[in-house]
Amino acid sequence: MINRLLLISSISLAFPALAQVRSGAAAMGDWRQDAPGVVRHIGPDDLPTAPTSAKASLAAMVARPNGVAPKVPAGFKVTPFASLDGPRQIRTAPNGDVFVAETDAGRVRVLRAPAGAEKAASVAIFADGLDRPFGIAFYPAGPHPRWVYIAENNRVLRFAYTSGELKAGGPAQTVVAKIAPTSGMHSTRDLAFSAYGKILFVSVGSGSNAAESMSAKSPQAIKAWEAAHAVGAAWDRDADRADVLAFDPDGGGRRIFADGLRNCVSMAVHPTTGALWCVVNERDGLGDNLPPDYVTSVRAGGYYGWPWYYIGRHEDPHHKGERPDLAAKVIVPDVLIQAHSAPLGITFYTAKSGAALFPDDYSGDAFVTLHGSWNRGQRTGYKLVRLPMRDGAPTRDYQDFMTGFVVDDHGVWGRPVGVAMAADGALLVSDDGSGTIWRIAPTSPRKH
Repeated sequence: MINRLLLISSISLAFPALAQVRSGAAAMGDWRQDAPGVVRHIGPDDLPTAPTSAKASLAAMVARPNGVAPKVPAGFKVTPFASLDGPRQIRTAPNGDVFVAETDAGRVRVLRAPAGAEKAASVAIFADGLDRPFGIAFYPAGPHPRWVYIAENNRVLRFAYTSGELKAGGPAQTVVAKIAPTSGMHSTRDLAFSAYGKILFVSVGSGSNAAESMSAKSPQAIKAWEAAHAVGAAWDRDADRADVLAFDPDGGGRRIFADGLRNCVSMAVHPTTGALWCVVNERDGLGDNLPPDYVTSVRAGGYYGWPWYYIGRHEDPHHKGERPDLAAKVIVPDVLIQAHSAPLGITFYTAKSGAALFPDDYSGDAFVTLHGSWNRGQRTGYKLVRLPMRDGAPTRDYQDFMTGFVVDDHGVWGRPVGVAMAADGALLVSDDGSGTIWRIAPTSPRKH
């Protein structure tokens, strides 16, 4: 308890306007309670004891009202960095160029700006004619990668690359010809390389909400299936999905790294521990507050519950009594997020210098985008949140950092998707609702 009070005290110092940490039921409100500095803590024991009827609340996209901008904490400013066509995943190349996937348009753009600039000076098309591109990664690590990897809906490609090129240096090479036996439903495929570049991670979302129509298998058939796939692996339209796959950098050595992650939309490798992290969209249809979405480190060989369980031993009602053998094997995620918030992007803040360097206490923290709810009567999400880290481990709290995209109960004007750290230390956030890349920087950058 003492450590918990010390942590809350340190958070209050970082956010002087902070009134309290919202926990339990108080953490499960809606957009009206959102504001930079608000802290939430949701634990596994805070979940409702039973599902309730689900409510759909689809947000109407509206134009950004005159004079309205996102809200950030005191001491920071946010400005529009670039306007694009539905920007989604965003990654920064070692030379500082910013690569952005315009998923629906089927292309990847490159933005370039001088250090400290509030707007991109140039915008180029790196590659187009792609099938719903999303994940972007550079290989090998270091200042001079030779390849840009891009994940399509069901393939992984790579393009020859020399640092500073604004257009792909040649035709695409296919690294993984078929990510999963099926496509559809969740189509975002993210990419990340392990700390030493030996493993290419590919995230694969499920092909259904909760495998409601999956066919029955005998215990013997399940045992054989799992021996060839992974513990808890689903089948039929969800075969080799709801997981993170691992490959050699050339696409060989395919294996399931971790399973039971319904939709790990984005990944990041922790800068000091080397652990893989995922932001995960959980299932719909169980009510406003079930189950929480989450952000978690991902263990090799780990099982995270989908479709039979969620957040530990909580059994999905669609699969009641089907897999009691799995209950004790489910890993509880690190940080629980309000249900249906739809986390889509993650990055760790690692800048040590730059014209837009954040204060010291942000070093090593994670930032996560929340795209926003639809299967919830009370709208939530539509913001960027900060996950404080201590010695490489999460505090399990999360703090509102950029809010203000919701107009009212019916309309929103922006939806954050990707987040990346610019070479000068600023944060860049893609917003596929308004078609904007937002730049967040301190008003008085830290000296270095």
